[in-house]
Amino acid sequence: KKLKRPLQGTNPNIQYCTSCTDGHSHSLIPRNLMPETSHFRGAPASNRNREDSWFKSLFVRKVDPRKDAHSHLLAKKEESNLYKIQFHNVKPECLDAYNKLCEDVLPSIHADKYYPCELVGTWNTWYGEQDQAVHLWRYRGGYPALTEVMNKLKNNKEFMEYRKERGKMLLSRRNQLLLEFSFWNEPLPRQGPNVYELRSYQLRPGTMIEWGNYWARAIRYRQHNREAVGGFFSQIGKLYMVHHLWAYKDLKSRESTRNAAWQHEGWNEVVYYTVPLIQHMDSRIMIPMKTSPLQ
Repeated sequence: KKLKRPLQGTNPNIQYCTSCTDGHSHSLIPRNLMPETSHFRGAPASNRNREDSWFKSLFVRKVDPRKDAHSHLLAKKEESNLYKIQFHNVKPECLDAYNKLCEDVLPSIHADKYYPCELVGTWNTWYGEQDQAVHLWRYRGGYPALTEVMNKLKNNKEFMEYRKERGKMLLSRRNQLLLEFSFWNEPLPRQGPNVYELRSYQLRPGTMIEWGNYWARAIRYRQHNREAVGGFFSQIGKLYMVHHLWAYKDLKSRESTRNAAWQHEGWNEVVYYTVPLIQHMDSRIMIPMKTSPLQ
């Protein structure tokens, strides 16, 4: 249908519809956001598909109303695992002493069946935030297990002394409680040497379901080199946070593995549709500590 500009339409960047008499633009797209038509007519099919995907991605941020919490829809049903991730910013001059303290105390808690928790991994950041330690714990049994561990550790003299000494070495610390996506692997101990990448995404509120739907299909593109370690979303702490944990032999392997994903049909669709859901993203390259189960 031929488009014209009604008398009340004064914005030259908007296409107006002839069916409207009130000058409204409704759902038509501003001209300065529309891709050039010539790109579609003369470009190869692969380019047209990519541009078409970009065009469609302008409309995917609308989230359907749900009758259940996204934690129930996205988390694993057969297990009630809860995860805690800790970020400790260490005084630069204390980093070696901090690592030694952690290596002396944390593995003993991990190995003691008296505590229903497991140390999944513990790292120092290599690239990203400097002089930082990252610890990931799993509580089998969910929130009751977390509460049980906290109460028991209050009576553990070694742990309370550890906390006291640790406090002298830290500049700041923060944590989050997480659930794992149902379609990701459960993080299990692995041999090294590996470097790990923690990619953290701050999503727009209300878009977690969309993110989960796209990544449930996308994760198969990232399994070929066993690089996928775990995927989590926050429950307490900074909300609408997603963490993806990856393992690579080295940084060169990381580069080649990530580039290879673009050779799989459908990966570009995931990127086009999920990028608009992100408010902020961050990447940490991490080196495991000596006693980390993930090496």
